Parts: sequence; C-alpha cells; structure tokens
Amino acid sequence: MRFTRVTLFFIAFIIGLGFYMLADHFIASVKPQTLQATEEMMIDCAHLLAEVVEENNPNNNRIEILRKSFDDAHNRKFESQIFEYIKQEVGINAYMTDADGMVLFDSDEGKREGLDYKRKRDVHLTLSGEYGARSSNSVLYVSAPIGDPADPSGVLTVYKPQQDMKLIIDERRRIIIIACILIGSGIIFLIGAVFLWLFHPIGKITKYAQAIERGERPQKPKIGIGREVNTLAHALDTMRDTLEDRKYVERYIQTLTHEMKSPLAAIQGAAELLDEEMPAEDRKRFIENIRSETARSERLINRLLELAAIESRKQLDETQSIDFSEIVSRAADQAKPMAEIAKVTIDLSLPDSPTIVHGDAFILRAAITNLLENAIDFSPENESVRVSLSHTGNQANLTIQDNGEGIPDYAQEKVFERFYSLRHPNSGRKGTGLGLTLVREAAELHHGTITLSSPNDGGTLATWTQPLT
Repeated sequence: MRFTRVTLFFIAFIIGLGFYMLADHFIASVKPQTLQATEEMMIDCAHLLAEVVEENNPNNNRIEILRKSFDDAHNRKFESQIFEYIKQEVGINAYMTDADGMVLFDSDEGKREGLDYKRKRDVHLTLSGEYGARSSNSVLYVSAPIGDPADPSGVLTVYKPQQDMKLIIDERRRIIIIACILIGSGIIFLIGAVFLWLFHPIGKITKYAQAIERGERPQKPKIGIGREVNTLAHALDTMRDTLEDRKYVERYIQTLTHEMKSPLAAIQGAAELLDEEMPAEDRKRFIENIRSETARSERLINRLLELAAIESRKQLDETQSIDFSEIVSRAADQAKPMAEIAKVTIDLSLPDSPTIVHGDAFILRAAITNLLENAIDFSPENESVRVSLSHTGNQANLTIQDNGEGIPDYAQEKVFERFYSLRHPNSGRKGTGLGLTLVREAAELHHGTITLSSPNDGGTLATWTQPLT
C-alpha cells in the first residue's frame, strides 16, 4: 500500500501543480482582458462624443452641451446587475482640449480646465494623428480627435477609474479559482477512488496470503466486485486449497507411519513371544501389552480422524446458537469414566444463566473433552480438576486447571504442535500429541483463543475464550 500512497501523492501533486499553473495563467489574464474590453468600449464612446462635439459649434455651445449631459448622467440613479456586481452610477468622465492641448472642459467638476495637456500621451498622440491612450494613477484614458484626424481642432478624452472594474475582475478571478479547485478535486478524487478500488482489495489479498504463510486459517476476504482482483483472490484461494491438500496428505502419511511403528512393533514382538512356552504371568503381561498398544493405536487413529475433520474446514458452514454451559457439562460427563479410573475428581462450576455462543456443538464438545482428558492424564491420584465457566461483557471464559507438574519451559512453545506430547507422570507413556492441536483448531474455527500456562500455585491452567452471540 505504500507504493499506492506514493503514486497517488505524485499524481495529486502533478494535477495540483498543473491546475495551479492554469489558474495562475487565467487569473493573471483577467485584468488585462477586462481592461482591453473596457478600452474598446471607451474608444467607441470617445469617438461618439467627439462627433457630437464637432457638430455643435461654437465652442461655448458644445462645452455647455457636454457639461449638461455629464451632469445629468452623473445624477441619474439606477441599478444594473452585472453577474454578481451591481452598478448604480455612471463611472465614466471626459475632458476636451483645443488644438494647442489646453483643457477647455472637464466633466469631473472642472478640475482639469485651464491646464496644458499637450504633453500628455493621449493628447499628444491624438494631435499627431495617432491613437492616443494612457494609464495614470489607476485611471484609463482614451482619446479621439475632434474634426479631421490628420489636423484635429481639439481632442476629446474619455477616462475611467480602474477601481470601477475591480469588483468584476475579482469576481472573475473567484470563479476561476473555484472552478479549478472543483475540477482538480474531482479528478484527484476520481483517481483516488480508482486506486482504492484496485489496491485496497490487493492489500486485503496480501494480508490473506501473509496469514496463510503464518499458518493461520483466515477466511477468504471480501473484496468487492472488481473482476481482476476477484480472479486473483479466487486463484490464490484455489492454490491454497491445492497446496494444503497435498501437504496435508504427505504430512499425515509420514506422521501416521512414524507414530504407528512403535505400537505395531510392540504388538508384533509380544505376539511372537506368545508362541513360546512361558509362565502364565509373563503371558498375561504380554497380552496386556498387546491390548494397551492396540488401544493406543485406535486412539491415535480416532484423534487423526477428528483432527482431519476439523482441519479440512476453512470455516464453519453452519452454526447454531448453543449454550456453552451445556457443552461443558456434557464434556465433563463424557470425561468422568476416565477420571474415575485415574482416581481424579472433576469440580465443575457453571453460571446460573445460559452462556449462548454461535458454533458447532460436536466440535466444541470434542475439543473441551480433549482438554479435560489431558488435564486428567496429568493429574496425580486423589486430586481434582477444576472446571469453571463465566462470561464478562461479550466473551465467555472457560478455565480448566489441574494439580500436575505443569508445563516445562522448553515445552511452552510446542504444546499445540502436531504429535508433540509429554510423558504422562502416572504411566510414563506419551500421548498421541493430537489432542491440543485439535483444541486449537476448534478454537480458531469459532473465533476463540486457547492458552496454556503454569500458575504459581502449580499445575496447568487452560484458558478458552469464546465470543458470545
């Protein structure tokens, strides 16, 4: 996912930089374009007024006409909405000079009248027969000749403060910025959504593969509707099944062959010795060895079948609401005959109210029975195995504690491995090494946990935690 984040960051950076440059270009061009449009309008206005002045001679008459027209226009009240900008008064003025550049009329309360403007760029160029315009103190000036453009009798200049166009310029800039932000954000969001749609499922598949590598039994992740990632997930799941089935068969054939060698050799040796003449006590001892090894082989095979039935499942296909207290009680009843033979008692403590969990009753009972039998096997005679079930919050807690020798430090990390077992203190024999493996598999199938520890007061404490419904 780090590659995804880095890639997404660079894409967002490039898009953001591109939109910044685009927005900067458009924003920078707003003012010149607005001023150009305004200048074009002012040119028309200047020539129109110059034509009006030219037709109204003598000079006094045309000045009075101009003065009255501008005074009336400036006193006019109106409201014109130009997009978000509301215009309420005339913002244009004009002044007129004679052929020598002396200002004869100024609509701005006559402030410029009597001044010599022949050196002003707008007047000078217009009197020279060229297009005259200038910008000074944030005011735009545009001139038109009065009379013959080649030999004008005067100049009429229209001027307008650039401040009047500021609101329009600011509004256009705001619109450009918002548009760029919205478009850029939309593109980044779309790219991010595509990346998440593709790479988030890949992240789930990666975690799924890593969980398989750690020996866990994760469920196939839900990765949405993407065809490619679903095909990848299905292929990975199928490959996992194929590899697990192959390894499963190879491992169990090897381990079963290895584990069956010892009891079969003992049975074969005892059977060969029975053909010879021997005292009745020896014969009885050899027959008992045959029965014991046969029982051991049968127990090994049964445990293998139980474990195979559980390990073949990735998840519980069908679950039901069951009372965990009832499961523990039945497992204790099933283990009582073994406890009586070992001269061990089972102290059972169950809650008064039902402890409801989701799961498979058969698998749970088999797993808890294995825990109880394991505790009985390692308990001294005339001792007890304490079984306690409680629930706190949304979790059930089952503890099974014996008074045996406890788990050696070197065995703490191995007790749940297949075919790993410790010698029973009473008989000196080793177990099948499959019971605790079966318990762990059952706990994982039910989304629970199982731990074994050696408390300070001695013995072994098995703790099973199970989510409640």
